[in-house]
Amino acid sequence: MGILNLKFNDLPVNTLVGADRRTFETVTRGAEIDEAYRSKYRLTKHVRQLLDPFFGINERRYAALPAMPEVEDPVFIIGHWRSGTTYAHNLLSCDDRFGYCSTYQTVFPHLMLWGRPFFKRCMAAVMPSSRPTDSMKLGADLPQEEEFALSNMTPCSHYHFWMFPRRMAEYRDRFLTFASATEQEREEFLAAQDKVMRIALYVSGKRQFLSKNPPHTGRVGMLLKRYPRAKFIYLVRNPYVVYESTRNFFRSTLEAVRMQTIPAEELEREILLNYRALYECYERDKKLIPEGQLFEVRFEELEADPLPIVGQIYDRLSLGDFNRVRPAMEHYLASQRAFRKKEYVFDLQTTLTVERYWGEAVKQWGYRL
Repeated sequence: MGILNLKFNDLPVNTLVGADRRTFETVTRGAEIDEAYRSKYRLTKHVRQLLDPFFGINERRYAALPAMPEVEDPVFIIGHWRSGTTYAHNLLSCDDRFGYCSTYQTVFPHLMLWGRPFFKRCMAAVMPSSRPTDSMKLGADLPQEEEFALSNMTPCSHYHFWMFPRRMAEYRDRFLTFASATEQEREEFLAAQDKVMRIALYVSGKRQFLSKNPPHTGRVGMLLKRYPRAKFIYLVRNPYVVYESTRNFFRSTLEAVRMQTIPAEELEREILLNYRALYECYERDKKLIPEGQLFEVRFEELEADPLPIVGQIYDRLSLGDFNRVRPAMEHYLASQRAFRKKEYVFDLQTTLTVERYWGEAVKQWGYRL
């Protein structure tokens, strides 16, 4: 727990505090910043400027990194937000062969190769101890989705919508699915992904990267071109639960990091359209994944019987000896027994909305209320 015991809404700066100068200036240039958030924006900008010299040291160290020994093919955990990707990520990261993007790296991707112990202590002092949506434990060294790091490394990241939610439609088409992105933007994004992975593996001394990143669900084709032998684990969850849970997640996260407001009905519409975009892109591109490189699973099945399911994942994707890592996963699961998920009750409007926008997924996976 951070010694100041702050909540997300109390944080005095925005997550863009860890962005490099070009990314920060490109993302914020010409953006509407509502009056209520201008002081947070100004403080974020000031602190970010103070960090510039340290970012420069890190960049020079990155340029001087020795050639990496041959690494194994990355493993991408994908699926819409609130579909159990964090659960799967935490479970598989018990395997000490994997390197992953830590929470610290997501906030300060440019402070990984110099000054990390000091800045990590600073971050831990103010960092909330749990996520605002579901009270899952947070920690500077715990695994986290790399899209947050990418949003501090390149303007070509979907997660800039957290700061500017009124631009969600634009960010969806350009940087969630990359449907309207230029080839230069695609290449810049993939270069940033390469960098996240290389630094995470270098710092951890590991040879295989374990990714958990819901936005990657809409980028399978693009990722395969870059990493043709990558492995994919796709999670799906009851769409009715996903809808309610995503609304709560987006609302609480936006409350802490946004720089502009968005009407509730517009936010809900964007959530619905995001799901459809990810679902359609994944269903279109999953046929490109070679045999033996994809495992699809319902979150409910993984949660109910995790170890046998993970054993199947290891076997299907040729991830090594599952029995070697089983004790570590058993220990992790035992530590989570006290955790209780939120229970949802669905009204008629929610039911009709989900079936109207996400009916194909409901039918494909055989979900019922």
